[in-house]
Amino acid sequence: QVQLVESGGGSVQAGGSLRLSCTASGYYRSGSMGWFRQTPGKGREGVATIDSDGSTSYAESVKGRFTISKDNAMNTLYLQMDSLKPEDTAMYYCAAARSRAIEAYKLIAAWYTYWGQGTQVTVSS
Repeated sequence: QVQLVESGGGSVQAGGSLRLSCTASGYYRSGSMGWFRQTPGKGREGVATIDSDGSTSYAESVKGRFTISKDNAMNTLYLQMDSLKPEDTAMYYCAAARSRAIEAYKLIAAWYTYWGQGTQVTVSS
């Protein structure tokens, strides 16, 4: 049973930082994992992903500001969010796939099978 639990969300001012964590259990070690975000009336969009070999992918809107990482020994994913902007406000979800995502689908939600409950991030101006 794959279980993903996010934590670390909260409210910050623009320009601030926040680090999200996702503890995972029962996941497919060779599968891609990532962070997605969603706002009311908007589809779930990929933010950042990481593969078992450590390779990463980022949405253009967060490149240079967000960093995805993992601690295999702790079965934990992280999303370091710096220079936050109001448009980063969203519910952030941790996701896991059964296999390594092909390039075109790394940031596509449909590739990922398992999802956490989400953690809210609110950035004020």
